Amino acid sequence: MDAKTSEKVFYITTPIYYVNDIPHIGHAYTTIACDTMSRYKRMKGFDVHFLTGTDEHGQKIQAAAEKQGITPQALVDKIHLNFKELWKVLNISNNDFIRTTEERHIQVVQAIFKKLMDQGDIYKGTYEGHYCVPCETYVPESSMGPGGTCPDCGRPLTMMKEESYFFCGSKYVPQLIEYYEKHLNGVMPRIRYNEIMSFLRGEVHDQSVSRTTLKWGIPVPGDEKHVVYVWFDALINYVTAVGYLDDPEKFRHYWPAVRHMVGKDIIRFHCVIWPLMLLALGLPLPQTVIAHGWWTVDGEKMSKSKGNVVNPFTMVKDYGLDPFRYFLLREVPFGNDGDFSEAALVGRFNSDLANDLGNLLNRTLQMIENYRGGVVPEGKNKSDQNNIIGNVLKNVDEAMDCFAFDDALKEIWAFIGRANKYIDETMPWKLAKEQNNTEAMAELDLVLMNLYEALRLTALLVAPVMPQTAQRMWAQLGIEGDPLKEQYDNFHWGEGAGTKIQKTEVLFPRIDVKEWQKAREEKKMEEEKKAPAMEHEAEIEIDAFKAVEMRVAQIVKAEEIPKSRKLYKLEVDLGYEKRTVCSGIKAFFTPEELAGKRVILVTNLKPAKLCGIESNGMILAASVKVDGNAESLTLVAPEGNIPLGSRVS
Repeated sequence: MDAKTSEKVFYITTPIYYVNDIPHIGHAYTTIACDTMSRYKRMKGFDVHFLTGTDEHGQKIQAAAEKQGITPQALVDKIHLNFKELWKVLNISNNDFIRTTEERHIQVVQAIFKKLMDQGDIYKGTYEGHYCVPCETYVPESSMGPGGTCPDCGRPLTMMKEESYFFCGSKYVPQLIEYYEKHLNGVMPRIRYNEIMSFLRGEVHDQSVSRTTLKWGIPVPGDEKHVVYVWFDALINYVTAVGYLDDPEKFRHYWPAVRHMVGKDIIRFHCVIWPLMLLALGLPLPQTVIAHGWWTVDGEKMSKSKGNVVNPFTMVKDYGLDPFRYFLLREVPFGNDGDFSEAALVGRFNSDLANDLGNLLNRTLQMIENYRGGVVPEGKNKSDQNNIIGNVLKNVDEAMDCFAFDDALKEIWAFIGRANKYIDETMPWKLAKEQNNTEAMAELDLVLMNLYEALRLTALLVAPVMPQTAQRMWAQLGIEGDPLKEQYDNFHWGEGAGTKIQKTEVLFPRIDVKEWQKAREEKKMEEEKKAPAMEHEAEIEIDAFKAVEMRVAQIVKAEEIPKSRKLYKLEVDLGYEKRTVCSGIKAFFTPEELAGKRVILVTNLKPAKLCGIESNGMILAASVKVDGNAESLTLVAPEGNIPLGSRVS
């Protein structure tokens, strides 16, 4: 399995993002992390290929398009641009952006599907099992969460039965276990490795890899009644983008020098299903899959209904791009869950960026300006700096190789802290007063040169995380060109002597915390003023409420109504009789999700004809609305096993 690849080739991928989502902090975090690693490896002399993109097939896309009255293709053509725009704002240096609706990808998916069919690794059968609609995957009973829920997203599962093609990846499981036992970094961090090994040593079933219940997908070659399962389709993007089908030389160059970075919620797809597919194809496995944690906001789960979703566009506008990038990678050990707080961001801005880095640059350049006319002196090295430089570069490199961005930044900031302390220890302002003391002047030259060189190295070290900041430092240090095009191995202490500095702006002006808090409170008050007051219906007497007859019912079957974008035809069972009810909940549920659900039905509502069907009752539901439109909807349901027909009072 271990194909020989050049040590200087580095292929890194984000997951491809599902276009039904609005870009948020989670998308930004993964992509900034990959971008930082890409930039770092380029500065280490690697041939880097950095891939990101969008996942554009599946049931949720089809449903969202139907809700908007447009084609799925029109929807994804519009929404994928949100991600491209965010990558520009976040200064992402990807080499490629792949969309799963592109012809290059469709051809690869169909070629791989056919290859696996031809060799007997994909076969047709019937699948019946517990299905998670949001994740678009079947879940074996052994993997279910509490109360029959999806182990990844926590939502209820639905029983489904359909004809399906299956990938018999289970026969490759022993081979995959053996591979991971020999490659302990195949899954990172360690806690995720243990999770995957535990899963593989359990019961791994053949995977359903096609669907007949939707049309928005890649047709199965030779059987267009089926479309390729969205996850099977999506995973293949990683080989599509490096020429699996159309450029074998490029593919051999970059594969398998690949590192996949993903959120922990999709780790089984990337560490079980994907490597099993690669084993079946006879391809080498990725170097590693790195799984990071989730972000909460001020201790709470992000939710559009709560209004606490962190908008990366807003964060960049309010605090600047590089402080936002720095905060995300410094605040949390990579792999752990993190909590996003604007107060914490402001704290790091003032402490790490303004006080430590910004102050070091400002003090050093000011002293070079004041004491040496803005020209970096050539200090005669009394102490060997090579050990310090070597240790910093070595420690940063070791941290980066483990994707420990926070540890790498701690090393860099320890170096910055040491430089600031060096100023306090050497007191150049005292040395400058001894103009007639040759030894003091030589010492001053050495101190100023060392501080300048520390800043030159710091600019290179922070460049992958904060590229704009590095460029601004580079300009003030009086150096032409782009620090990101420099190589760490080419750095030599003392080469900056004779450079004319260009001191201009303060790198990070401190944020006045009191003013910031005041502005935040004012903004909150303005938003509360704009929020519509809760409106209630006119008061009623108890007798009016009693006149509404509500009973426990169960949905037996849900059917689509031709030409209706909103309505389902529901068959509901009251225990003592069955009724037909038309309900405008199509945008929020699939027929499979509704079948078997217990609900509360208003039974004495006057029958009405909707789309030619007589509707005899009304299902109760609660909705969350944003800008006047229902964002999510929950059916009101009884707890426990209450008999059908029981009256609600």
